[in-house]
Amino acid sequence: MEHGKEVLASLRGVYKRYGALAALDGVDLDLHAGQVLALLGPNGAGKSTTIGLLLGLLRADAGQVRLFGDDPQQLSARRNIGVMLQEAQLPETLTVAELLRLSASYYPMPRAVDECAALVGIEDLLQRRYGRLSGGQQRRVQFAVAICGRPRLLFLDEPTVGLDLPARQRLWATVRTLVGEGTAVVLTTHYLEEAEQLADRICVMLRGQVVSDGSVAALRARVLVRAVRCQSQLDVAQVGRWPGVRQAQREGDRLHLACDQVEAVVRRLLAADPDLSALEVKPAGLEEAFYDLTHPHAQAA
Repeated sequence: MEHGKEVLASLRGVYKRYGALAALDGVDLDLHAGQVLALLGPNGAGKSTTIGLLLGLLRADAGQVRLFGDDPQQLSARRNIGVMLQEAQLPETLTVAELLRLSASYYPMPRAVDECAALVGIEDLLQRRYGRLSGGQQRRVQFAVAICGRPRLLFLDEPTVGLDLPARQRLWATVRTLVGEGTAVVLTTHYLEEAEQLADRICVMLRGQVVSDGSVAALRARVLVRAVRCQSQLDVAQVGRWPGVRQAQREGDRLHLACDQVEAVVRRLLAADPDLSALEVKPAGLEEAFYDLTHPHAQAA
């Protein structure tokens, strides 16, 4: 079956409650081979519960969860996944090479240690003890551990937290290589530019439901918000209260606005600040679209 078409994992009509809290409320979701799915949403939206169900760590109250056509708690299904969690506890006394060999031993057709190290760019760390590495180096090793088993489905939870820009870009390049080989990737990240860089699909969750599922372009297209940027000394808090302004932020001498009444806001900006300059109006980026979907006014709508 063609990459991008084959469904490797799915949720169908899934419900999950924690007491009175509905963590998932009838969620349907497919994960496709050769595709990066960015799972986004504010805290409490249901992302962690969704991943916990797919990893076999949780049981659904109702609905069906399938991993490679099987129950996610079956070992045969879990041998086809790799996981990089936001926090990981690995044996600190082992060298990186020992960690990779140990992790690879759990999989039927793992990558060789040297191949895995070269793919991630940690050849120089192989003989060093894990506990003596910096936080960024440990993050890179955790990524290597996640992919050493040649997973068909890879879960990445905030993978670039603690990484500098070159290491982040190297991880992105490796993810693209894996996707080109047919691996499916589920990415959770608070760096929206990371989702924009990597994801083929953006799935936005809110209060236990999927409120948007499609490409970055499709997500932008479904909102009326536009990004307005300019150089101005106007008070950002005051501008944020203007009609038509959804969000207002300042970076140095620049204002960054998300607006749904662009013409009216631009006229008011020019009238309020005769010295305003470097005015830009752009279609909504992922940040503006995400804000529009998850902000309280959108929820009410």
